[in-house]
Amino acid sequence: MRIDFTEKKGFICDMDGVIYHGNRLLPGAAEFIKWLQENQKDYLFLTNNSGMTPKELQQKLERLGVDVPEERFYTSALATAEFLRHQAPGCSAFVIGEAGLLNALYDAGITMNDVNPDYVVVGEGRNYSMETLTKAVNLVLSGAKLIGANSDVSGNIENGIAPACRALIAPIEMATGKQAYFCGKPNPLMMRTGLRLLGCHSEDAVIIGDNMNTDIIAGTESGVDTVLVLSGVSDLETVKTYAYQPTVILDGVGSIVAQ
Repeated sequence: MRIDFTEKKGFICDMDGVIYHGNRLLPGAAEFIKWLQENQKDYLFLTNNSGMTPKELQQKLERLGVDVPEERFYTSALATAEFLRHQAPGCSAFVIGEAGLLNALYDAGITMNDVNPDYVVVGEGRNYSMETLTKAVNLVLSGAKLIGANSDVSGNIENGIAPACRALIAPIEMATGKQAYFCGKPNPLMMRTGLRLLGCHSEDAVIIGDNMNTDIIAGTESGVDTVLVLSGVSDLETVKTYAYQPTVILDGVGSIVAQ
């Protein structure tokens, strides 16, 4: 099965493992972004990274030599803030996470509360410690609802992998017996928002990612053609074990330009 990329109007693209690893731009990524821009494609970087704001992601790509406007980024932090704003306007939260998550929650009118919050919200973050973990556990036991920014277990870094949100929230789930609700990919709410921001119908869009558990299932369940790139988490052996399959498998995003 093939995809005619020239016919597609909207491109939803993951970042970690697709465009870069850590602070290293992946081969073909710059050419792919240039192709999107020159062909006037609508595109959106839909990332489960909750730590960075769209402005920080824009500046990161700029440092790597790629110019992408700030409005082209949508993160799991923004998806989490949007979900909570709809569920419980004006609620409060105890948050374990970075600036991206904190800023998104503040902007959505959610206040910080470490005494009796409505929610405990967990994203990736350097302030994750035994102290914050213990605090989170006891707040959940006291009635706070547990929210995860995304369900990624690990993420690519330059010299290997790092534990991601799903791995960090697991001790809280185990200690409390409560299950977290995850707002990032593959939650259909995030995909629906991505398509809405692109102003694009599912049949006119394609999602490009490196992870069968988030990107590819998100596209499959939203009726969007899926491209798995082998530059990140999932490999050919992994793919064979899944009941659902990507529409197309490529070595990297540079292969889209080469077609």
